[in-house]
Amino acid sequence: MAAELVEAKNMVMSFRVSDLQTLLGFVGRSKSGLKHELVTRALQLVQFDCSPELFKKIKEIYETRYAKPSDLVQTPQPPPQHRPLPEALSLHSSYDRSNAVARTAISTPNIDYPALYGKYLNGLGRLPVKPVKPEVRLVKLPFYTILDELLKPTELVPQNNEKLQESPCVFALTPRQVEQIRNSRELQPGVKAVQVVLRICYTDTSCPQEDQYPPNIAVKVNHSYCSVPGYYPSNKPGVEPKRPCRPINLTHLMYLSSATNRITVIWGNYGKSYSVGLFLVRQTTSAELLQRLKTIGIKHPELCKALVKEKLRLDPESEIATTGVRVSLICPLVKMRLSVPCRAETCAHLQCFDAVFYLQMNEKKPTWMCPVCDKPATYDQLMIDGLLSKILTECEDADEIEYLVDGSWCPIKAEKERSYSPQCPILVVGGSTVGTSDVNGVLPPAPSTNGENGKVPADVVDLTLDSSSSEEEEDEEEDDDDGGPKRKLPRLYQKDLASAC
Repeated sequence: MAAELVEAKNMVMSFRVSDLQTLLGFVGRSKSGLKHELVTRALQLVQFDCSPELFKKIKEIYETRYAKPSDLVQTPQPPPQHRPLPEALSLHSSYDRSNAVARTAISTPNIDYPALYGKYLNGLGRLPVKPVKPEVRLVKLPFYTILDELLKPTELVPQNNEKLQESPCVFALTPRQVEQIRNSRELQPGVKAVQVVLRICYTDTSCPQEDQYPPNIAVKVNHSYCSVPGYYPSNKPGVEPKRPCRPINLTHLMYLSSATNRITVIWGNYGKSYSVGLFLVRQTTSAELLQRLKTIGIKHPELCKALVKEKLRLDPESEIATTGVRVSLICPLVKMRLSVPCRAETCAHLQCFDAVFYLQMNEKKPTWMCPVCDKPATYDQLMIDGLLSKILTECEDADEIEYLVDGSWCPIKAEKERSYSPQCPILVVGGSTVGTSDVNGVLPPAPSTNGENGKVPADVVDLTLDSSSSEEEEDEEEDDDDGGPKRKLPRLYQKDLASAC
């Protein structure tokens, strides 16, 4: 098998651009790019997925390219036992169909093609067995757009029984990829928008996997360690701090040339299986995602109105009829008035949150959870509520509205502070009931001080009055003595009354 692999590589190296495109098209790979990119792609294909059908196709293309003109005109016959090769192709003279044992030595320099062109992990230089199980897939990240796949998710295989393992990976960037990185804008000083990132996840093929770091992870790029996100501090006792598992940017430590880059992943082997992948990505900002959402994610007001009617539609099985639902115009995230109201299509509520702050928070710490119902609200599920956006422009003096059953709405004004003055009737001790005041503002006359048999009625002390009230009355009497405006309170309110409160 090793001899056939070398033979296939030599034949691929002699192909022209049209031959390379034919071979790549046969296996469904991309046929675009310069010749050296096509050669690199074809050698990778031979190195890692050289099936009998592919090897047969390489031989067929090779024979078609270097067949004699007379052979193309004659009646098809069994292939000759030996076909001499031109002198210009002496580099690939190892291809000999008549003798599979004795082969001419290849006079090529000692080049390790798997190390230069191939992308292998854990030091695998041999042709791996064709996997029978599906490949590991990673979840799509809204802030990263994949431009190229440099290394498919590959399992980290322990080399020994040690707890700390090292897995190397050697690869080279194409000139086009180098130009993409160099010509990209800077998101911040020293950070390019186009990056080479490393992603790590569990080896699980059942569904797309989220980024997950193994224990004791460290990444070394060309003999220099790369920084890995640290742990979030935990304020709760007994709760272990969490680590944000994100793509690791390797660009600033790589050789932006045709030179090979060596990446070593150091990880702890504690029973769980992990896979790593390398990707060329373009990182986007929250402002760019917001602009994209405003372009394609606005839901028409009429559709939102129909959704309100559906929510408030009378349910015959329910004993309680809903006549309206209140929606706050304040964002639950930052307690400020909404500017771009949005929610997920999967959310069952009508309450919205602000898309600006939601995207900014997920850019810093990606959770993608709805702040209203605490359920997943990914970027692809977000939509801007066109009806509530229109309401925000029309209703500027209210912080809450109410949707009605017909789809209309009305603002809910803030309630004014209630007055603390007593609104209860006042009782006259030993007599009739006196109200607060007459309609003309005139208090009723006070009862006579001479009671029955000429005795003065007993004084009644109002226990609801505190000492401060007494001091205020004494101050008013002193002001009257100083010559100020005299205001004589009726004796009715001084001694003879008690509050009914």
